[in-house]
Amino acid sequence: MREETDVLVVGGGPAGATAATLLARQGHQVRVLERERFPRYHIGESLLPSLLPVLDVLGAREVIEAHGFVRKTGAFYGWGGQEWSLDFDQPHRPAAYSFQVIRSQFDQLLLEHACTQGADVRQEVRAGRITFEGGSGNGQGQRAVEATWTGQNGTEGCIRFGHLVDASGRAGLLAARQLRTRRVHDVFRNVATWSYWHGAAPLATAPSGAIGVFSLPDHGWLWAIPLHDGTLSVGLVTDKRSLAHARQTADGSLQTVYEDAIARCPRLAGMLTNARQTAPLKTESDYSYVSDSFTGPGWFLAGDAACFLDPLLSTGVHLAMYSGLLAAASINSVLRGDVDETAARAFYQTAYQHAYERLLILVSAFYRIHDGRDHYFRTAQQLSRRDQEPLRLHESFLNIITGAEDLHDTQTDDVVGTFLNAVRQPVNGRFPQGLAGHGTSDLLPLPTTSAQAAAGLYLNLHPHPHLRTDSGTGHRPA
Repeated sequence: MREETDVLVVGGGPAGATAATLLARQGHQVRVLERERFPRYHIGESLLPSLLPVLDVLGAREVIEAHGFVRKTGAFYGWGGQEWSLDFDQPHRPAAYSFQVIRSQFDQLLLEHACTQGADVRQEVRAGRITFEGGSGNGQGQRAVEATWTGQNGTEGCIRFGHLVDASGRAGLLAARQLRTRRVHDVFRNVATWSYWHGAAPLATAPSGAIGVFSLPDHGWLWAIPLHDGTLSVGLVTDKRSLAHARQTADGSLQTVYEDAIARCPRLAGMLTNARQTAPLKTESDYSYVSDSFTGPGWFLAGDAACFLDPLLSTGVHLAMYSGLLAAASINSVLRGDVDETAARAFYQTAYQHAYERLLILVSAFYRIHDGRDHYFRTAQQLSRRDQEPLRLHESFLNIITGAEDLHDTQTDDVVGTFLNAVRQPVNGRFPQGLAGHGTSDLLPLPTTSAQAAAGLYLNLHPHPHLRTDSGTGHRPA
């Protein structure tokens, strides 16, 4: 069976659903291939306020609001021996709250919304190999034009497309499986282990619905996320070496390591005094990676298919929907004839990479905020030379602290260390919200003004997402 579509989206998670919704709303023919049947389990339950404006652009805000997810009005940190709260209801914030979500439900709502907007969504259909034409080499300089697919019932076929949005998540249809351009970071080679608890007490003195983040004195940290089904998501993040050593002393029991970590955190242990664990442990490791390129002729990598950092700042869904929005605006502008594809791809690569690199610096700096360099875990979370080499860290650093520090402070090879000095001290007696993690969305603005232009283009959200220059249009094809 051979088919055709304007845009093929591989993956129906937040990145794919965002791109599919926005492109279908503009009348483009959009096909979504999702290998699983929704609802399906996924971790990444704590969302940032920056997503609310994106939900507005999607026309999905009311759908999410009506579902009953916990409203997250802030975050609480017990980190490095100090405690502080972050309230989202502050000036210059994109929204006064976000949500703590059960991802299986949140993702299903977004995918169903894409269907209502005109996207052709096919579940339990696995995308196969992508065919490239023209140029030479394994996809290098060639254009992606076609994908094979296999259905759950054994059916198979191929679909030709004008543009591909690879939102296939960690599976990485292009970057991990075919082009092999994914690079696992030396930094954040961590292991996350988590489960769910029923009957937990609320986190005292924290904003309503807040996530709790607690560092451990020797290695790692814990999260606590309240969900609307009455459970508390509780996770442990540590490095591989520390976990292996802890398991040796616990007779190999991961459950024992998990429980011991909770016991070493009095705040969290108190919340769980009368609670019971309701699910077996789940584990993921080596989840920090980046692709050499986020786009190429005929294709865009979005969400986890392009990169993933670390759960510390809850940035996974943010980057997914952010990149889905950027991809849709780029493709829409090309299909409308307003921007040539080379310019649109340059915009996407630049805007997405800047967002990713800013967060990379923030996460690395946060792990180092209270020194602790004698502990392996915190020293392991520093950017290695290998991690830094392909990045524009000085530029990203300037984007974060412009107006806060003197320019000469960036004249050092230790960009993260310099940033750390800028944010370690409290501002007016309070910790700077930009490093408190869940308040970083104000440092990651959508490139919607000429001052924020990426590769000479910026994003206009009205009346629909598209790219433009100061002259009001993009680079038209010759």
